[in-house]
Amino acid sequence: MDTICIPLQLLFTQYSLLFQRCPLYMEPQNLTGVSEFFLLGLSDDPDLQPLLFGLFLSMYLVAMLGNLLIILIISSDPHLHTPMYFFLSNLSLADISISTTTIPKMLVNLQTHSKSITYAGCLAQVTFLSLFAGLESLLLTVMAYDRLVAICHPLHYLVIMNPRLCILLVLASFAVSLLTSLLHYLMMSQLTFCTKVEIPHFLCDPPQLLNLACSDTSTSKILIYFIGTIVGGIPLSGILYSYIRIISSILRVSSSAAKSKAFSTCGSHLSVVCLFYGTGLGVYLSSAVLSSPRKGAVPSVMYTVVTPMLNPFIYSLRNKDIKSTLWRIISRIA
Repeated sequence: MDTICIPLQLLFTQYSLLFQRCPLYMEPQNLTGVSEFFLLGLSDDPDLQPLLFGLFLSMYLVAMLGNLLIILIISSDPHLHTPMYFFLSNLSLADISISTTTIPKMLVNLQTHSKSITYAGCLAQVTFLSLFAGLESLLLTVMAYDRLVAICHPLHYLVIMNPRLCILLVLASFAVSLLTSLLHYLMMSQLTFCTKVEIPHFLCDPPQLLNLACSDTSTSKILIYFIGTIVGGIPLSGILYSYIRIISSILRVSSSAAKSKAFSTCGSHLSVVCLFYGTGLGVYLSSAVLSSPRKGAVPSVMYTVVTPMLNPFIYSLRNKDIKSTLWRIISRIA
């Protein structure tokens, strides 16, 4: 009996050593046990860090000041208390929130030469970025509907776009965005990892986290693109439908001056739509097409920094009401 037990003990010892040495048998570490992640950023070159810090700090300040100025102008002039400018002020708030969710942490990491982000910070970044990006997408759709009513039903515009409806549209946009952001949160909180988490990005990007997870993420990947369709594809379809109706209505107008005025009221919105959806589409496609994950950070820079920075300029430079109110404010201060 003893002669049989001794070989069994040796066999058990050998298998125990094999399980300890082989990394394939590592037990997955739950996300709730991970204390921090590491954001690799845009470049590892130490000589570029001061340049990147100055560049992104400048763009962030311009985006903040530009959008705050738009909100100040709209709130200070009673003539601008209309549905179009009400939606524009909410769009500026969404732009401020998108930049603030990602850029300050990036600036801190560049300044301190640190690449870490806490687990809670990473989850918060994913959740809030999804919330405010979805809100901006839906607000652009609401603004397209506002232009549709203004051009196709001008006599009934004030009746249709009453203050109650405008508030309800903004609240509904926020509610849908909040729901999708909670879904992102639930998906990311259920991920498991087997190794040290190094994200080749300057922010916690859901597609990157899914690629780094060692658990089965096939269902999560399908769900995340389904959510992207809801907050991106459906609103974009609504915008396209609105502009098809708008263009067909404008083409029936005989006066060239009326046509020019109608197109000018839509020009700023169309520019912002192209910029937002173009960069947003680049973020999703880059995660699936580009071979280097870090190259996918470039569309995200456009999405989180450049677009919020340019939106105030697009609306202020093409809008006579905003420019005239701005000059009145400057003249009072001077």
